Amino acid sequence: MKIDPRHLEILAAIVDGGGLTEGAEAIGRAQPSVSRTIAMLEARIGAPLFEKSRRPLVPTELCIALAGEGRRILAAGNTASAIVTTFRTGHRGMVRIGGTPVFMDGVISTLIAEFQQNRQIRIEQCYGYAQDLMDKLDAGTLDVAICPMNPAAVSSRFQFVPVLPGRNVIACGSHHPLLRKGSLRLADIAPYPWIAPPASSPLYDDMRHILRDIGVTDTRISFSGGTLASITAILANSEALTVLPYSVVFMARRQRIVSALSIRIGHPERMLGILTKDPESDNPTVRRFRRFIDTEFRNLSRFIQQHEQNILWRD
Repeated sequence: MKIDPRHLEILAAIVDGGGLTEGAEAIGRAQPSVSRTIAMLEARIGAPLFEKSRRPLVPTELCIALAGEGRRILAAGNTASAIVTTFRTGHRGMVRIGGTPVFMDGVISTLIAEFQQNRQIRIEQCYGYAQDLMDKLDAGTLDVAICPMNPAAVSSRFQFVPVLPGRNVIACGSHHPLLRKGSLRLADIAPYPWIAPPASSPLYDDMRHILRDIGVTDTRISFSGGTLASITAILANSEALTVLPYSVVFMARRQRIVSALSIRIGHPERMLGILTKDPESDNPTVRRFRRFIDTEFRNLSRFIQQHEQNILWRD
């Protein structure tokens, strides 16, 4: 025999409320309607659900057992409603995010952890550079890309929201001898070995331009192609130099492993930004993530500016 789940919910409300009127109020139904439902249910079952001529109502053993199932149905409905609410408010779901390795590991990973606090959100992350990330957005396998791009060069098929100005620095270990020099010139950095970013990385071209501006033609590369973790480890234990986004060095300042040389270099015509294909069709979780990243990066930009007021950048 199949019983309508709604009838079991009504039965649970009556038993828990202690009467027909109380049960009807609990579920937002009229008392006569609830009475008819109970009469129909008793006729279908072929047994009474409440003891005859007893006031207040006294549920039978059968009624108590069925009311228990009704409570489980009510609880499942409430849980389902809560799930839908958290999804609609962007507190539950999945975000597929991609970005350049240095930014993802040096900055975005920390923000992802903050975003997930008190939220039931799954993050699927991948690495890539601009063209690869745009291909994934086109294919619908990526929701959001965070990468450095020239805003003027972004195709009209995409929306690019800049969140942080492009700014590179010459990075070194926190105990590098150049950090102890009272006056630092560009030529002072020429004798030191370099860590080259992956050849496909925009930072690789940036490093070449910097070395060209310095006038270094015989570059000594001591390490190349590694992850941010390996680059950081080598910087901390050698006198090598490399080029990193200032935001990455800034985020790592508390570990006191890497530092930025206090010397100005040319910066690319790129900005770190949020790249999407069709933001209007994004689910609520993706929209909330984009807003979160935008806010956090604007705060980061202010912190960096305040920090730089206490640092002397030399020409």
